[in-house]
Amino acid sequence: MKRLFLITTLMTIVLAAATAALASEITVTGKLQKTVEPGGWVVAGKSKYLLLNASKFQSESWFKEATNVEAVGETKDVMTTYMEGTPFEARTLRSTDQAESRRVTRVLVSGDFTIQAQPDTATLVMSVVTQAKQAIDAQQQNANKSSALVQALKAVSGSGAEVKTSGYSVQPQRIYKEGQPPTITGYEARNSVTVLMSDLTKIGAVIDAAGQAGANDIGGISFTLRQDRPAKDNALKEATREAMSKAQVIAQALGGKVSRIVEVQEEGFQRPQPIYQAETFMKRDGASTPVEVGSLDISSRVQLTAEIETSL
Repeated sequence: MKRLFLITTLMTIVLAAATAALASEITVTGKLQKTVEPGGWVVAGKSKYLLLNASKFQSESWFKEATNVEAVGETKDVMTTYMEGTPFEARTLRSTDQAESRRVTRVLVSGDFTIQAQPDTATLVMSVVTQAKQAIDAQQQNANKSSALVQALKAVSGSGAEVKTSGYSVQPQRIYKEGQPPTITGYEARNSVTVLMSDLTKIGAVIDAAGQAGANDIGGISFTLRQDRPAKDNALKEATREAMSKAQVIAQALGGKVSRIVEVQEEGFQRPQPIYQAETFMKRDGASTPVEVGSLDISSRVQLTAEIETSL
């Protein structure tokens, strides 16, 4: 019985030592190879070590078959499907091939793109301005003319247009003499009306009707694009492509390649700017007011930071 106890004790000590040795950290070197088991990798040197956590390193550019590597980690007492090598969990894994050693350089590039779009909305601002000695007289005169103006605009612009008052004021008119307080000589009433319309063919008729109805101050006309999202997206896409193309050209010039995009920022997007055509309000010989609708420029700018991988 004593001899049996002694043998059992010795076997326990040996197994414990073997387990401790199995779990100790080691360094292995060799080439990366694929295993018979799909998705598996081994480090094959004097012995084969089956990488249990190969996915941790597969995003590295050098992680491919036949690359010489050095791995630091621990062997594991686990069972695998084919047991192709000693199960091994790598804490670190790096390429030892001088040819595969890489230098990473960051570059900052920008891309700009401008597209042209046809405007679909016109905004006209026109005012009735009246003057009188008394404020109430200026107001009453203005009210009559403004009412006629609104009715005329609604009739000509059509049901799809929006006609609204955008400003109203009554201001005293003063004269100034040196050494004396200002003197009020009368009052000016101003009623501004804005017309928002999508039928651009009626712009000239609206302007003519406004003048005939009593509008004596036309602030201007602007053309815009109501739904500018598709155009904006297209400009942004093309600006991004241009920035990426620049990064690739730089990489090729350096003898490397773009390994990853670190950051992309959209900056300086410019929405369609109104096209003002104030000169079109000048009628000649009673002819209808001519209006030429131009195109809108929609611009986008992208700044991109890329990592370029080159050989040492």
